[in-house]
Amino acid sequence: MNQNQWSSGLLSALMACTGGTILVVHSANHLGLNDRQLLSWLFVCYALGGLFNFLMTWRYRLPIAGAHSVTGIAFLSTAAVQLTLPQLAGSFILIGVIIALLGFTGIFQVVFKHIPRPVIDAMLAGVIAHYIVSLIPAFQSNPIVGLCAAVGFFILPKLVKWLPSIVGVIVFGLIGLLFTYSFPAVERLSYELPVLIAPEFTWQGFISIALPVSILIISNDIAVAVAALNKQGYNVPVNRLLIYSGIATGIGGFGLGHSINTGGMMTTVCSSNEAGPKDERYRAALLSSALCILCGIFAWLIIPYIMLLPDYFIASIIGYCLLNIFLNSMQSSFGNKQYRYSVLFAFIISVSGITMLGISAALWSLLVGTVIALLLKEHRPIAATEQAKG
Repeated sequence: MNQNQWSSGLLSALMACTGGTILVVHSANHLGLNDRQLLSWLFVCYALGGLFNFLMTWRYRLPIAGAHSVTGIAFLSTAAVQLTLPQLAGSFILIGVIIALLGFTGIFQVVFKHIPRPVIDAMLAGVIAHYIVSLIPAFQSNPIVGLCAAVGFFILPKLVKWLPSIVGVIVFGLIGLLFTYSFPAVERLSYELPVLIAPEFTWQGFISIALPVSILIISNDIAVAVAALNKQGYNVPVNRLLIYSGIATGIGGFGLGHSINTGGMMTTVCSSNEAGPKDERYRAALLSSALCILCGIFAWLIIPYIMLLPDYFIASIIGYCLLNIFLNSMQSSFGNKQYRYSVLFAFIISVSGITMLGISAALWSLLVGTVIALLLKEHRPIAATEQAKG
């Protein structure tokens, strides 16, 4: 491996193992999971998720990198609170079934052709808007830490271009904490084997969790990864990628893992020109996957230190971790003049967080947004002259 592959692989892994890990911990606490259940979730997401992508990369010699879906976790922490543990496991397994069926039937493009991409982005922006808004009260709780985190996010990546901005948030934020916060004693965890949950399949879990999360995984992770690989001239076995992701996710659901899939941004990094010669970029993905595996195996050593962090610092990390996703989603949805009322109502419904008839706000958002786009014929391309007037 050359320097380019090392740096690209490390960058890809850092994107998953920093803010992503903290987001899992936050969501697990919000859902009331105990330490063993949390460690099981992390083991599935990182150890099994990294192993899946390692094997896919080795099999096809493609720079396929990933572990789990960060946007899926952001959705789960608010939508899954009414489900029991067996129902949650059943919902995760159903996510895998949906993704695998799309691969087996080959209707991936057909299904998503009828859901406008701006509507999906508006739904996603609404889902994570709460985390972005939480940056303000987090800053108010400790302005020094908030300022340090902002410096790490905006300034450090300009000085060290290969470093992810979230690493800057964590490093500079911790420096601020050292001067303003008294850390409690570390309560170490012992190594625990992953749990196995007997799943319970419910209509509410299917509608409120499985459907919207599978859509998020496919649209914001797998589809982005496929687009990045196609852009670089790789021949991607899309259906097989979906099938294997679905099967792996279904298996991981028994251990409380919400997804095992190829990551969009992680694959983009490993497949870029910066990763070296085209036929050798898969080595960067192998390194990324190996580091994710280590993160999952040694999570029991990492988590106690994350537990020491105050809530406002966790909120800052999560907010900055999702900030670029939020920004890109807002630009894609509201920046598209072809779709107006459909994305507006999709965003409003999603950000409301309401649940009606056992159906989550995210799915209502997709349904209402798609119907409005059809009724108002927003799905039809508008003429260039009309775009200029708009």
